[in-house]
Amino acid sequence: MTTSARHATQPDRIPLYAAEFAADPHAAYEGMRKVHGPLVPVELAPGLDATLVIGYAAARRILNDPLRFPADPRVWQQHVPATCPVRPMMEWRPNALRSSGAEHARYRAANTASLEEIDQHGLRALVEKVAEAAITDFRTAGRADLVSQYALPIAFRVLSTLLGCPDEIGARIADGMARIFNTTDAARGNEILTRAVADLVTLRRHQPGPDITTRMMSHPAHLNDHEMGHQLITLYGAGIEPLTNLIVNTCRKLLTDEAFSASLHAAQSTVRDALDEVLYTDPPLANYCITYPPYPADIDGTLLPAHQPVVISMAACNNDPDLTLGLPPDALTGNRAHLSWSAGPHTCPARSHAYLIAETAVTYLTDAFPEMDLAVPEGELRWRPGPFHRALTALPVIFPTSR
Repeated sequence: MTTSARHATQPDRIPLYAAEFAADPHAAYEGMRKVHGPLVPVELAPGLDATLVIGYAAARRILNDPLRFPADPRVWQQHVPATCPVRPMMEWRPNALRSSGAEHARYRAANTASLEEIDQHGLRALVEKVAEAAITDFRTAGRADLVSQYALPIAFRVLSTLLGCPDEIGARIADGMARIFNTTDAARGNEILTRAVADLVTLRRHQPGPDITTRMMSHPAHLNDHEMGHQLITLYGAGIEPLTNLIVNTCRKLLTDEAFSASLHAAQSTVRDALDEVLYTDPPLANYCITYPPYPADIDGTLLPAHQPVVISMAACNNDPDLTLGLPPDALTGNRAHLSWSAGPHTCPARSHAYLIAETAVTYLTDAFPEMDLAVPEGELRWRPGPFHRALTALPVIFPTSR
């Protein structure tokens, strides 16, 4: 740590929870960069300070340095009330996302091993089956909301099937998770979620099945019921909201980017290319990958306070001018150097499955409705407030009716 380092405690913190930020975060990132550089003082909720990392190089160093930047928030949360709207998204849980060292290795091993046994061909068939059922519900209506009627049902039903979760328990899990992500009534959402996953664990202890939950219970890590519940919370947290928004944001791109849509229909680009471009330019989990340095940490001359959250802005880092300067317009096509799956020891272990689900869902939809259009002008689309996600409230579309 250098004695010349300046402390990242500037008084004018930028509120990431404001509706103005959600409406145009990229303009906000540009303004942040001009004033603060790669490390920005922000508020995640009223009075809750954090540092937002918007520089790609700084983010890579932090994500690959778990000793100085561990993911364990237990000291931090001692001074954060349970009523804080973002605490359920940030607090300690006995899972890989919020652990470091040997604990992290144990939890991650159980998660990774259980995910690796998913049959990719069976998963594609499952997504197609769920997509067809969703489309059947609105095919003859001539219009639909792709958030509530397509992307969310797919993410929810596919993940629940993979986890061996009945619809009744899954509905409670989805309700709790939505409250947490929206940071509205988050404490109540946390209660609903915790009880629901506990019921799923109890069910699968007594009725094992060919699912992720059962495989995780049988793993040599010997997870107890409490630990099992929190592994499921992590999987649902990563598998419903971000996946829903990846599908929706990709559909939005195809509906609003005429050049890319034409390229797709001419077979000059693919749905996978569209997914990668969305993950680069407008990822569904825009700001997350939170760490909590146990000691003041010097990053490029800025001293980050001990036990204060350091949040990686995948959206801003991916669009860092130092990263993209001089690149041709098509440089992002097929390029997966973005941080949207995180990096280092906490890299998402389910990214291949997420790619497959999102690609299959978007492909199935565009094949079913090749003449689909937005039902409203693009400027009328609204983004949900919140410091972490990049999520539309709705994506209304119209299309020719068919039997």
